[in-house]
Amino acid sequence: MKWLEYYKGKTVLVTGHTGFKGSWLCVMLEMAGAKVVGYALPPEKDAVLFDCSGAAERMVSVEGDIRDRAHLQEVFHTYQPQVVFHLAAQPIVRTSYEQPVYTYETNVMGTVNLLECVRNTPGVQSVLNVTTDKVYENKEWEWGYRENDPLDGFDPYSNSKSCSELVTHSYRKSFLDEKGIAVSTARAGNVIGGGDFSRDRIIPDCVRSALQGEEIIIRNPYSIRPFQHVLEPLAAYMQIAAAQAIEHEKAGYYNVGPEESDCVTVGTLASLFCKAWGDGLKWKNVCEDGPHEAKFLKLDCSHIKYALDWKPCWDIRTAIEKTVEWTRVYAAHGDIRACMETQINEFLEMTSEKGQM
Repeated sequence: MKWLEYYKGKTVLVTGHTGFKGSWLCVMLEMAGAKVVGYALPPEKDAVLFDCSGAAERMVSVEGDIRDRAHLQEVFHTYQPQVVFHLAAQPIVRTSYEQPVYTYETNVMGTVNLLECVRNTPGVQSVLNVTTDKVYENKEWEWGYRENDPLDGFDPYSNSKSCSELVTHSYRKSFLDEKGIAVSTARAGNVIGGGDFSRDRIIPDCVRSALQGEEIIIRNPYSIRPFQHVLEPLAAYMQIAAAQAIEHEKAGYYNVGPEESDCVTVGTLASLFCKAWGDGLKWKNVCEDGPHEAKFLKLDCSHIKYALDWKPCWDIRTAIEKTVEWTRVYAAHGDIRACMETQINEFLEMTSEKGQM
């Protein structure tokens, strides 16, 4: 695959590399032969994936806060990245209600800082800002949002990511296009996969309950989300960044989501997890009055399918099975890195069989 070959020998900077998505992305980049540099806060207490993935042993991992532009610029100056993936964020909706200022500082000004460093660093070829499907003004209608629909997230997290999109658009038009730096944003839906232990997320909650032998508590079983395995958007991110570096007209705004059949309710997702886990695991509906969260949200991914010949690989059942497989290895104190590499190779093999770039 051409987009994998592009990364061999390239210096790639990943912000937020110690998080769930960032850890998987670093492993994928390492397997592709990239020289990976990460910039992030230390992993949170329950974020064990980065350590057990073995990613740190094969990359440069820099501890830093995306709000500290001077330090971030030092990292850019020292390592001179050619490709930049911006994943650093405060990503939890409920936390954004509790800490709105921190959320905006991280998600908006963090993006400004990142793009300022890109602007002032020669040699950068390609930049991808990873946002979210929640950037759209959600009218909770039955069809998917397209890239040209209005951006206006409701809660502080979603809104801050809408702002991050607008900042990126402005920097691209004002500064980066004239420098020949290809810039895109990618709006992905909810991801699942091995190693996500975040709070207030459905699959991590299922994993914790399964490991403790307890019934799963579901607070919004009827909410519909575009769930997908974490490798789906990560492969798309790598494909976008490589494609736009080679053909600048590929730069733009991309939705990355599953097929419509995999946009399922939270309750359905929990049931699939219980079936895959076995051991009599069950879930219980405990609706609660919490902060506003959208009940219905899905994406129209026609653009990326047409522009990059991209298509989803694993359906929701496979995504759940792979998550359970990883968790079983983790629970048995097995070889996590080997499990991740096996899953990545299986995913890429299927992607190749489907004829993707």
